[in-house]
Amino acid sequence: MEWIIGIIGGLILGGLLVFIYYRIKLNNANVHITDMLEKSRKEGETIKKEIILEGKDEAIKLRQKVEDDYKERTIELRTNEKEQKKREQNLDRKIELIDRRSESIQSREDKNKEKERTISLKENEIEKIRIEGQKKLERISGISRQQARKSLMDELYDKARTDAQVKVKEIKEDAILNANKEAKKVIIEAIQRSAADHTADTTVTSVSLPNDQMKGRVIGREGRNIRHFESQTGIELIIDDTPEAVVLSGFDPVRREIARIALEKLIKDGCIHPARIEEMVKKAKEEVDESIKEAAEDALMEVKLPPLPKELLFNLGKLKYRTSYGQNVLKHSIEVAWLAGLMAAELNLDGNIAKRAGLLHDIGKAIDRNIEGTHALIGAELARKNKEKEVIINAIESHHEEVEMTSPISAIVQAADAISGARRGARGQTLENYIQRMEKLENISNGFKGVNKTYAIQAGREVRVIVEQSSVSDKSADLLAEDIAENIQKEMTYPGQIKVTVIREHRSVGYAK
Repeated sequence: MEWIIGIIGGLILGGLLVFIYYRIKLNNANVHITDMLEKSRKEGETIKKEIILEGKDEAIKLRQKVEDDYKERTIELRTNEKEQKKREQNLDRKIELIDRRSESIQSREDKNKEKERTISLKENEIEKIRIEGQKKLERISGISRQQARKSLMDELYDKARTDAQVKVKEIKEDAILNANKEAKKVIIEAIQRSAADHTADTTVTSVSLPNDQMKGRVIGREGRNIRHFESQTGIELIIDDTPEAVVLSGFDPVRREIARIALEKLIKDGCIHPARIEEMVKKAKEEVDESIKEAAEDALMEVKLPPLPKELLFNLGKLKYRTSYGQNVLKHSIEVAWLAGLMAAELNLDGNIAKRAGLLHDIGKAIDRNIEGTHALIGAELARKNKEKEVIINAIESHHEEVEMTSPISAIVQAADAISGARRGARGQTLENYIQRMEKLENISNGFKGVNKTYAIQAGREVRVIVEQSSVSDKSADLLAEDIAENIQKEMTYPGQIKVTVIREHRSVGYAK
């Protein structure tokens, strides 16, 4: 019995111990949960405070921005208001001035109307007197007014035309006697003392290769080298069946020269890939820029002129790579500078100004492919931008008569330009263009009444017109020469001048039997 009681007591004691253990563990869990809740509450309050502070900062910034915008708009509105008031004041003054002028004009109109009425009355009286006089003259002469007028007009026209032609001929002969000799002396001396080499250029450049295998390396894998080269230079690289050669094609001679130098460097180096292409193109550009600068400096030294501003100097050098009708523009500009300087010296004008204007007269051709307008006007604007003298600017913009000449230097530069371009060998011309120009010269002359035959000779510098003796008199032959020359001047464009000679001859033929 006792052992049973002992067992029961042990069980009760064990249960009590287990209860106490779990009770302690539960209390610890409650304490832990309470701590966690307190900690979460504190963190929540901290986050709440931070959010409130950030909101206050954003509100302050937004308010500041709104205030700044308001101030700016207020200032802008005040400025606009002042400008508006100023405009209104100006408008009021203009309206007042217009009103005054209108009153003045109205007063003048009233006076003019009064004068017109007086004049009209007098004209009516004069017309009555004139009509009465005409009727008396018609009764006395026996012919009508229209017949008398026609007869008188025909007679006066024939006499005036003949007298005018005789007078014109006398004036021309006198001017030629006095001026032709001196003009020839000035021009011939200028040409003889000036000489320049002229080179022809095209839109393609050929580059030699050491062997045909190099073509594959230039093309690259799937054409990447040739595409990159064309994109870097702006020049088309043509690879065809031509042995050991490739062709560079492009209208811009400067870019074509850069491409040529870069390609030759790549071929010599043998290592061809996009990065190397970019490196060689960059070096080629530097070389060409230096070449352009040297060409401009050499031109200045050759014509003995002081330095130019950098922009003008660089564009002058670019003319080394520009041609016009096969004539190198830089060489042509040097020649024009010498001719203009020599002619100016002969006429006691400033030779250095004339040379500078002559050297720069075609400067617009260096940039006319990139800007709209004629090279003369573009060049004048470039010179004006670089603060050249007005006399030089006028010589540049007027050498093709697009602007009126304001000084003798402009006329000298125009003459020098015509001489340089017109002399034989200076400019190339295709056979087809040459033949078309000759035919047009002859057709213009053949279109006149009384012309029998026309011959264009001396490479189109002279036109000889043979007329029918029965249809054209000696006096009308002079008029015919002037009319043909005037038509050629209107319908054709040509360098220099064209001489028109009208030939009228009388032939007497007899036969001995």
